Amino acid sequence: MSSPIPLSGLLIIVLLSNASGFCFANELSPSQTKKIYVSQQLANVYQDDITVQDYWISEKLDGIRARWNGSALVTRNANIIYAPAWFVKDFPPQTLDGELWLARNSFEKTASIVLRKTPNSDWQNITFMLFDLPENTGTFSQRLIKMQLLVDAVTSPYLQVIPQFKLANQKQLMLKLDTLVAQGAEGLMLNHHGAYYEDGRSANLLKLKKHQDAEARVIAHNSGKGKYKNMMGSMLVELIELGESDRGLQFKIGSGFSDMQRQSPPSIGTIITFKYYGLTARGIPRFASFLRIKPTVLDKKAVMTKSNIQKTYY
Repeated sequence: MSSPIPLSGLLIIVLLSNASGFCFANELSPSQTKKIYVSQQLANVYQDDITVQDYWISEKLDGIRARWNGSALVTRNANIIYAPAWFVKDFPPQTLDGELWLARNSFEKTASIVLRKTPNSDWQNITFMLFDLPENTGTFSQRLIKMQLLVDAVTSPYLQVIPQFKLANQKQLMLKLDTLVAQGAEGLMLNHHGAYYEDGRSANLLKLKKHQDAEARVIAHNSGKGKYKNMMGSMLVELIELGESDRGLQFKIGSGFSDMQRQSPPSIGTIITFKYYGLTARGIPRFASFLRIKPTVLDKKAVMTKSNIQKTYY
């Protein structure tokens, strides 16, 4: 592993000037026809036994994860993202891993923009926040320098590097988490400075949040009582994400829904994201609460609501 980065170089923030003008093009970005699998590095949940100063830290953005494959933007599933040609025209001809992001607390708005099959001018509000270079063979610290050089070399106002910083200990880390979450952030990401990019779950890439989240498939609706009479009271779901041993585990989720969602709940078979706070002795997510329906690419006739932003974009 490489030596720790000097304190003088701890904070990398790339600021790109806003575009001076705007010209919308209906054309899609080049080569948006093939679905080709690209390796993905995925994060593990943060554990407090790490040496915090060995990690680069960044805000965990609540956007749409995307991969620039050198000619097109694709989702984690390698599904095409129909970005306007002008959005990606200055992107470099190499693979970039990042997040399509609008702002904090704007996940559904972001999804409504980037998951349409027919893009529109709202894309000018989106930024591709770069966080890794999958094909680069250097350590994360080396990749971080390369990312900054790449972004500095292009003129795109839609491409930025996610600001990275370092902290000295867990106390500082938790204070930073509290501060950013209070401002609307989702959490923090930690990349070991000496780690190489690897496919699948990595012990060198960690996510730290106030709560955990996972995905489940809706398999039944349960009628409500009292103030929820004639509405959905809870839904029976089947876990699909925590781990191979947990797949198929069934449990109920009865909180986190608005009255409108209870009147028209996610349909059977829909994939939802829920939050929870650890596991019970039986391995069931504790205090599970509905967060949202998992989104998908929608055509131009679709109405952007929680009920149709579903299935999968990963």
